Amino acid sequence: QVQLVESGGGLMQAGGSLRLSCVASGRTFSAYAMGWFRQAPGKEREFVAAISRNEGNTYYADSVKGRFTISRDNAKNTVYLQMNSLSPQDTAVYYCAARATVGVASIPNEYRYWGQGTQVTVSL
Repeated sequence: QVQLVESGGGLMQAGGSLRLSCVASGRTFSAYAMGWFRQAPGKEREFVAAISRNEGNTYYADSVKGRFTISRDNAKNTVYLQMNSLSPQDTAVYYCAARATVGVASIPNEYRYWGQGTQVTVSL
């Protein structure tokens, strides 16, 4: 069992930056590949970024490539999502997720554990 707690969301003006954090507890964090997803009102949950358990591989949705960076600190049991050049289209609840395997994945069903989410709102 892995518990995930996100933080760092908030209200930001377009063009600004936020860094989300997700702290894991319960099992060996380094055994899990991690992902970030988001869900806007009335829309399905969509993939944002993922990172392999050994930090060797990262993967991004086209919509965030070049603006968002995923990273992890296994010593702190934490995965981060640095979000730059935010736009109103980035407004959503952001979730981190964990899967007990090496590789990255972009499909929500590939992840077993989920956090409760943190709201990110970007205004003009």
